[in-house]
Amino acid sequence: MKIAAATYPIDWHDSWQSYVDKLSHWVETAEADLLVFPEYGGMELASFAGAAVAGDLQASIAAVSERVSEADALHAALASTHGCHILAASAPVVTADGVVNRARLFAPEGVMGYQDKQIMTRFEREIWDISSGGALQLFETALGRIAVLICYDAEFPLLAQAVIAAGAEIILVPSCTDSAHGFARVRIGAMARALEGQCITVQSPTTGNVDWSPAVDENVGAAGIFGPPDHGFPATGIMAEATLDRPGWTRAEVDLAAIHAVRRDGQVLNLAHWPEQLTRSQVQTVKIS
Repeated sequence: MKIAAATYPIDWHDSWQSYVDKLSHWVETAEADLLVFPEYGGMELASFAGAAVAGDLQASIAAVSERVSEADALHAALASTHGCHILAASAPVVTADGVVNRARLFAPEGVMGYQDKQIMTRFEREIWDISSGGALQLFETALGRIAVLICYDAEFPLLAQAVIAAGAEIILVPSCTDSAHGFARVRIGAMARALEGQCITVQSPTTGNVDWSPAVDENVGAAGIFGPPDHGFPATGIMAEATLDRPGWTRAEVDLAAIHAVRRDGQVLNLAHWPEQLTRSQVQTVKIS
């Protein structure tokens, strides 16, 4: 299969057609079987509510949530038309239990699944008042078993191990970071998860300044597609990577047979040996001075 990861700018839209045109162009030019958009790219939906609402953090969150169902219908139609799977840019969604950060995965047959972010960053929990959502999901698709770890979630190995133990072969990592430090943390996390789980990870970030939004005003990132540094993969584990803050698609050809091969007979067997650490993780304190 071919995977395309977006380095995605958040734009102002004066009309719904402007958004339709943008998203349609991105999907049409992806030339891939699986398209991955970033975390909080859905915040551009706030522009439909006008500058006053878009410039207010809590009001913009509510405004985006109100338009997510329309955006979902558009993504579903594009996935069907182009015969591809699409991870839509995540967006804040108001639920009965609070506001969650939700990414939605669309199959060409019209089926949709969603993944909520599990662990909130300081900004989300202290300022945005975003909550942890539903449980981790494993999506059985025609392309393989896919899981989603949204941004900060990719920095926690036990979350990745849970979906890998359930059968995940590909982990999608939509991200939104406002500094080079933040971008590096998520990228390093994504690469580490590919190593530990002997799987494919795909990071899609936002990029550029958005002066009309207090939520996503600064964005730094470059898309990347990673695998285990083992037989059949690049020595660095980097299958494809974008130039920092250059919008566009980053693509890689992915053969899941290569994942199965390294899991079965790689130079190392991280996945098979993971349980051994659980029996060896007790620490003894020894005084030597």
